[in-house]
Amino acid sequence: MIDLSRVLDHARIAELPNPYFGKVRDCYDLPDDGVNGPRRILISSDRISAFDRILAAIPWKGQVLTQMARYWFEHTVDICPNHVLAYPDPNVVIGKHVTILPVEMVVRGYLAGTTGTSILTLYQKGERQMYGHDFPDGLRPNQALPQAIITPTSKEFDGGHDAPLTPEQIISSGILTAEQWAFVSDRALALFARGQQMAAARGLILVDTKYEFGVDVKGNILIADEIHTPDSSRYWIASGYEQAFETGARPPSFDKDVIRAWVAARCDPYHDPIPEIPAEMIERTARVYIEAYETITGQTFVPDMSGATPLERVRTNLAPWFGR
Repeated sequence: MIDLSRVLDHARIAELPNPYFGKVRDCYDLPDDGVNGPRRILISSDRISAFDRILAAIPWKGQVLTQMARYWFEHTVDICPNHVLAYPDPNVVIGKHVTILPVEMVVRGYLAGTTGTSILTLYQKGERQMYGHDFPDGLRPNQALPQAIITPTSKEFDGGHDAPLTPEQIISSGILTAEQWAFVSDRALALFARGQQMAAARGLILVDTKYEFGVDVKGNILIADEIHTPDSSRYWIASGYEQAFETGARPPSFDKDVIRAWVAARCDPYHDPIPEIPAEMIERTARVYIEAYETITGQTFVPDMSGATPLERVRTNLAPWFGR
């Protein structure tokens, strides 16, 4: 049994300066250390979000995501530099403070998804020109695309809904320069190719993912946030894909579609109140995250049980940064 009460539902720590609370992470900004420039403390809570809303808190989710992102950052640093400076706690990253570019780089290898901006949702509404790409008639749900494509969306920082963009719109409106777009689109496709290759070796399909890039004080573009985790990516289990595709079923997955699909089947998640998610669904989702970590990385997940609560442990491990 998973202790459903042992969750980090927030990480609001008064001793840390300059707070910023996001949908999933609670962050604090530290001043310039004279070497790396300004730094940011990013604490991954156990909150789970979808449809631009917080749905629940999932035990161990924050540790799983932080450690899985660490795995991927360490395996992709040759493709693109990242923001990481230190890991003082299983849920915490100390990183360079970057100015996030206002475009989410969503890379897709399949006609899939459930959100309002997914290409499957838009395709089923009859759209055939999306994100600067043309799609033929006759495609089936969850079908592999001829090649991976980028479907960028606006990055809304104040709770607004992300909106589809085309490369032409991004450049012509000045959201990114042509040089910035060329860099991040090239790196996004290269990161996705590495992710698909490594996932395939583990018996998985990396279906789609999103990347966030930021600019540091020296003007370097870095990959930030997280990469190739179940919160930012869709994974299918390769052995179950073909049968699911032929029968029109949803392929077995390792992503938060577990909860997204449950909620979407019971309400309009963009407008209706979210129904209470039962404990069995919370526990099932926690197990999915843990299983995903172990399958994707090949490592055994060891939950950090130190501290009376996860928040107390995080506070203790971050105490050296109080007052900095």
